[in-house]
Amino acid sequence: MARYYRYRLPPWARKCLFIAEQITLPILIFQLIRTIFLPTTFDVLLTLLLAGIYIAFYLKWI
Repeated sequence: MARYYRYRLPPWARKCLFIAEQITLPILIFQLIRTIFLPTTFDVLLTLLLAGIYIAFYLKWI
């Protein structure tokens, strides 16, 4: 199987990926602050999901 290469995507998909990569950190910070002050099960799971997505973008897995 070929390795996933983000620059082979169509231009519209590549643009959506770059936008998602840039907006992930501010949403994660907001969600983390919200989870600290009002911890519910949904907030904790959402924070973990966003942290996983951010780490995947940071390590260039996506």
